[in-house]
Amino acid sequence: MSKSRKVIVSCALTGAIHTPSMSPYLPVTPDEIIAEGQRAVEAGAAILHVHARDPETGRPDQSVEAFARILPALKETGAVINITTGGSPFMDVSERAAPALHYAPELASLNMGSMNFGLYPMLARFPDLEQQWERDHLENSRNVIFKNTFEDIGFILDNGGKNGTRFEFECYDIGHLYSLNHMTKLKGLTGPLFVQSVFGLLGGIGGHPEDVQMMRRTADRLLGDRYQWSVLGAGANQLRIAAMSAAMGGHIRVGLEDSLWAGPGEKATSSAQQVLKVGEIISGLGLTIASPDEARDLLGLKGAGEVRF
Repeated sequence: MSKSRKVIVSCALTGAIHTPSMSPYLPVTPDEIIAEGQRAVEAGAAILHVHARDPETGRPDQSVEAFARILPALKETGAVINITTGGSPFMDVSERAAPALHYAPELASLNMGSMNFGLYPMLARFPDLEQQWERDHLENSRNVIFKNTFEDIGFILDNGGKNGTRFEFECYDIGHLYSLNHMTKLKGLTGPLFVQSVFGLLGGIGGHPEDVQMMRRTADRLLGDRYQWSVLGAGANQLRIAAMSAAMGGHIRVGLEDSLWAGPGEKATSSAQQVLKVGEIISGLGLTIASPDEARDLLGLKGAGEVRF
């Protein structure tokens, strides 16, 4: 009997999109983020995608010091730790990249193009935000460009690459795949490239099944057999797009960064709940969830012993 294909499940624990008033389950403090990571790994996540927050207000915090309170304990889970360089659309690239460049993780996210990043529609869905910064965070997204120029991308690639860090290339639209293909040639990047296709955020590609198929076909045409494909479906798109990816030979990302929901009208009580749900999808397709070490092999990572935390 042939071996079952391994599917990598990434879990994004808190992010910088949702705010504390939106869900009592969104982790904010270091202890809460660590506990979320531990539950996610126990549920089957091989990769933990990490942001930090101010423990008092819940604001995104991209300081090196904020990550120092989180990373060592998350490393103890055995999972691959993926530090964001996306941070928040309101930060410049040097601030966003600082934790990944300081701690030299096995994996870091890297956004592959500038874009509108519209969060303001959530104002209608969450009218009772408790803190003024939460309302400002959403309202101000009407007039912000999430800046990821070729120079920004090259800065992170050059400086992170010196540390042996590999990248989760976050592609929010078709053009981002072309930018990735360009940068692989410009910088001499070798595979396997870890491509995270992001669906359903306002300003990027939508969450229609045809959008998913188009991203996959384009990545195949541009990158051939040099990449591993994963998907991130925002909000209500999460589980449907996860199922499509698993069926199409790809990997999956879930977590409260990407969706606060476990089903229609049902708030997720933990990212681990979402991990368990995609685990059921994976096993139902006759596939197997990859362990952290299997994910390291698939992605060509340097190993947890080579990080600086």
